[in-house]
Amino acid sequence: MNDPQNPENNNQNKDLDTSEAEQASSEPAVELSPEQKIQALEQQVADLQDQFLRAKAEVENSRRRAIEEVAKAHKYAIEGFAEHLLPVVDSLTAALADQSDDLVKVREGVDLTMKQLMSALEKGRVIEINPVGQKFDPHQHQAISMVPSEQEANTVVTVLQKGYMIAERVLRPALVTVSQPK
Repeated sequence: MNDPQNPENNNQNKDLDTSEAEQASSEPAVELSPEQKIQALEQQVADLQDQFLRAKAEVENSRRRAIEEVAKAHKYAIEGFAEHLLPVVDSLTAALADQSDDLVKVREGVDLTMKQLMSALEKGRVIEINPVGQKFDPHQHQAISMVPSEQEANTVVTVLQKGYMIAERVLRPALVTVSQPK
């Protein structure tokens, strides 16, 4: 029989309700006049235009916000690195203000300031290139001259100026002298 507690009967009832609704929607209840159809279609067009304009404005706002965020990222990208350099500036300012003639203290101060600077560079992912004894690499080294040496040919003998890299990209190649072939 038709038991409302039976899930199978409930599913059949839902199917019947759905098919009845489909039949009712496919049969127009009242025939609209041509003027009413035009008015309904004009309203639908106006609604769709409004939705389109809102969506277009939202896309434009999103694009503008993205451009602003990228500009801010470029503008403030160096902020962290600059914060690491401020102690170095403070140390140099204190050194310039110092009136003592004690060269040992000045040397110690310069040493400490250099350590601060190297620490700041390291925090900024700037790595020193010091290739003494390594094979010459034209991507990281710039050879100034070739010198006779007991080392294997094309080996870096001396570093005249250290090079630096950031994130595996050379900022400045190391200026080196290279051993001559024997």
